[in-house]
Amino acid sequence: MKDLTEGKEGKLILKFAIPMLMGNVFQQLYNVVDSIIIGKVLGKEALAAVGANFPLIFALISFVVGIAIGATVIISQYFGAKQMDKVKRTIDTLYIFMFFAAIALTFIGIFGSKYIFQLISLPEDVLGPAVEYFNVYAIGFVFFFGFQGTSAILRGLGDSKTPLYFMMISTVINIILDIFFVVVLKLGIQGVAAATVIAQAGAFFSVVWYLNKYHSFIDISPLKMKFDREIFSKSLKIGLPSGFQQTFVSVGFLALYRIVNQFGTPTIAAYSVAMRIDMFAAMPAMNFSAAISTFVGQNIGANKFDRIGRGLNATLIMTNIISVIVSVFALLFARQLIGVFIDDPEVINIGVQYIYIVSGFYVVFTTMFIFTGVLRGAGDTLVPMFITILALWIIRIPASYYLSLKIGSMGIWWGIPIAWVVGALFSFLYYKTGRWKSKAVVKHGKNIK
Repeated sequence: MKDLTEGKEGKLILKFAIPMLMGNVFQQLYNVVDSIIIGKVLGKEALAAVGANFPLIFALISFVVGIAIGATVIISQYFGAKQMDKVKRTIDTLYIFMFFAAIALTFIGIFGSKYIFQLISLPEDVLGPAVEYFNVYAIGFVFFFGFQGTSAILRGLGDSKTPLYFMMISTVINIILDIFFVVVLKLGIQGVAAATVIAQAGAFFSVVWYLNKYHSFIDISPLKMKFDREIFSKSLKIGLPSGFQQTFVSVGFLALYRIVNQFGTPTIAAYSVAMRIDMFAAMPAMNFSAAISTFVGQNIGANKFDRIGRGLNATLIMTNIISVIVSVFALLFARQLIGVFIDDPEVINIGVQYIYIVSGFYVVFTTMFIFTGVLRGAGDTLVPMFITILALWIIRIPASYYLSLKIGSMGIWWGIPIAWVVGALFSFLYYKTGRWKSKAVVKHGKNIK
């Protein structure tokens, strides 16, 4: 476990973020391998079907993930304050909640997936494969939540390395099973989903075994866990805005997909590929945002508010340098990047168009995420929720729809960076007010600076 309340701020955040970044690179790697195998072996319809699953899966898990964010903030602040008994009770409470949430979402998803795909006007040639993929993937929700919850807990305690090691193993297993199920056994799109489920289950059970053996303080034993209503109430207070924020984003993705779907299977497939590339580009922002959230949480818990500004400035410098490099690379090699996934010229051309428009704004996206990470670490999640609603529902969706009527699919892509600019601006302005300093779980009264 890592104490982030002592030492050089930028160095601590960098060392904490790198293992998370590497872990997410591996996680995205097996998503990319899925897409490459699907695009090259099964074709653009199957590729579009998997891409269409992303917003649905995101919509189902987003609210629970938001609640987990609330619990992670509490863990980091209690850990910073050295209140270890409350850390343990928070961990138990989070596991119990996520287990029952995973079971509920599995049933809801399997019985409702077809109707949701129809609601967003998914073409008939994509609908069947999309449902087949989802129904297998949903079986693994309990493993997905288990591993992601464990990773979030460890991050709150300052450990970002352990999840990385198990994610690397999981990625290798997933890639091997992808090739075996699809290329050798010819199981099609269901084989891709099954490979992911098995890999997620392996990662979860492995990390639980490791923690129980080498970190007895956490003690992941289902029969010994106790649900703490007071801590869960605090988690809800912080997590509900994050949960709603995640839900608004996920439903926004579904709404955006409905606009995309009007342009046919090639555009859906291109958008699916472009999102894979976008996820890689977004990972530095997301992981450094998670790192600074833990950093802020621990330092607020230790009543060291002066360190937060220095940590923020160092993080912005590091992430913006990375974002510029990623943007230049994406612009220079856009056609080659899209071509890795599929050979269809029409799909490639649409995907390149997306990259040319969106990638130049990765710095803006990164800046928005870093400021949001500071606010979340302080326990202030309500205002970021409203900023997200503004950027997504009042700016992005209407702009994408209107511009798509004027300039076609290219208009959909322009709505994305326009929303990022609005989100980054309002996040920065709210941070400057300093109101987030009063939202901490661990109170220090007049010591707050």
